[in-house]
Amino acid sequence: MPHRHIDDWFTEEVLALEPVLVGFLRRHWRDEADILDLRQETYARVYEAAHKQRPVYAKAFVFRTARNLIIDRARRAQVVSMETIADFESVPVIEDELDAEARLSSRQELKALQRALDLLPPRCREIVIMRKIEGHSQRHVATALGLAQSTVEKQVSKGVRKLADALYGEGGTYANDATPRARAQQERKK
Repeated sequence: MPHRHIDDWFTEEVLALEPVLVGFLRRHWRDEADILDLRQETYARVYEAAHKQRPVYAKAFVFRTARNLIIDRARRAQVVSMETIADFESVPVIEDELDAEARLSSRQELKALQRALDLLPPRCREIVIMRKIEGHSQRHVATALGLAQSTVEKQVSKGVRKLADALYGEGGTYANDATPRARAQQERKK
């Protein structure tokens, strides 16, 4: 019964890596809702590949498979939000496929976002970065900063509103030079 042997290998070599694999996925893909799907898809690809030829180094194969899945998903998305990709260093994989104008626009938007973040009060900025950019849960942020969860929720709401105002108008500081999208939005309002 050849499948039993593969099943034993999979259980011992691959499923044993689950906590480390989930941690890896969380560090490199910030949309928490996708983590379990990415884990399952990694398992499916590894299992399928093992039927053809079992990898010598299971751990390396599992993590290479997970990395390739993340890259594939990011490529399919074409537009990568700050909350989805944890490590901006991985963005050039996608950036190479964009034209020069789109790269310039993305850089301008990131700079405008950084300027808008710098306008937030320090505590509010710290909470917004932890929650919206680093992707930590509300509970984690509250515990790490010694705050009530309701305080974190209010600060995130306040911060996101101020960022939107700064980036897209409504009296924001960078409304006139923030992003091409913000400028186009202002033109439509006129």
